[in-house]
Amino acid sequence: MTIPPQPPQAPEHRARPAGWVSTGLSWRDGRAVLGAARGAQVHERAVAPGVEVGWLLGGPRRCVGAWLAGATERTPCPHHAVIDPGGGATQCPACQSVDRGLALARDQILDDGRTYLLYLAWFGEGLLKVGLTAEQRGDSRLLEQGALAYAFTARGALPAVRRAELTVAASGLARERYKSRIKTEQWWSHGDVPYRRTVLGDARARAHRLLDGHAVELLADRPMVDHVERYGLAGGAPEAYREIAGLADGAVLAGRLRAPVGRHLFLDQTDGSGPLLLDTRLLTGWTLSPVTGRGSEGLVLQERLRPPEPDTQEALF
Repeated sequence: MTIPPQPPQAPEHRARPAGWVSTGLSWRDGRAVLGAARGAQVHERAVAPGVEVGWLLGGPRRCVGAWLAGATERTPCPHHAVIDPGGGATQCPACQSVDRGLALARDQILDDGRTYLLYLAWFGEGLLKVGLTAEQRGDSRLLEQGALAYAFTARGALPAVRRAELTVAASGLARERYKSRIKTEQWWSHGDVPYRRTVLGDARARAHRLLDGHAVELLADRPMVDHVERYGLAGGAPEAYREIAGLADGAVLAGRLRAPVGRHLFLDQTDGSGPLLLDTRLLTGWTLSPVTGRGSEGLVLQERLRPPEPDTQEALF
């Protein structure tokens, strides 16, 4: 399969960018890595708490290519296409049209011969998600989504697991997706481990009743897995932080990393101004150059504060 041609673009859009282009953050074998590419070369760096980073961003922001069917590595965008500097998309339309992961999410792949797992993931009070992932990926998809806790629920071929997913979603027990902002707002307060396990256990039992008669293997004995401590959120998110809402050519992103939360990174600032929160999808497509001795600058920031606790005292009158 090849990436289809795009309409003709201006010469500067076709020029190959210099330096390393960020391909974002991913999880493999329980480990978070930041990736970057330069042509066919790929570089990955483990993300761990306490690591100091400093990057100068160079533009324009470019498409990072696509994962083609049967490929073991990402195929670079042959058009070197420029993408929206502030958008959530990290691929041009041509690469989106052939990306295997997007095709799967859009139900454009009916079956691929692999075994899939149905999962229930908990992102906070009232935020239960149902989804599927290839068994060979383990829990990488759950980690990338920032699931605070999850339980594998059923197993089978793609068509059967997809039908099971739709059945659970249609029942109202869980939804198929949540926006990133809704998830991050739950980081301040998420109960304790026994509570999360109880919620997931009850939900899985209900899902199994819904799936009675489906052509899937029901997984009643798989453990409830909790990621809150791994994400560094046992005490909740910072009381106050600034979320990065936009990046630009010439911006500097620097700081000391905290534990990654899904595809998000908290960076403590050396000037004591409080941590920044980066959705690494915004970083994807920018050319990165290492810098030292400089603070973060050129960023669009939004203040985030822990909401006040609800007033549960009964009114006197």
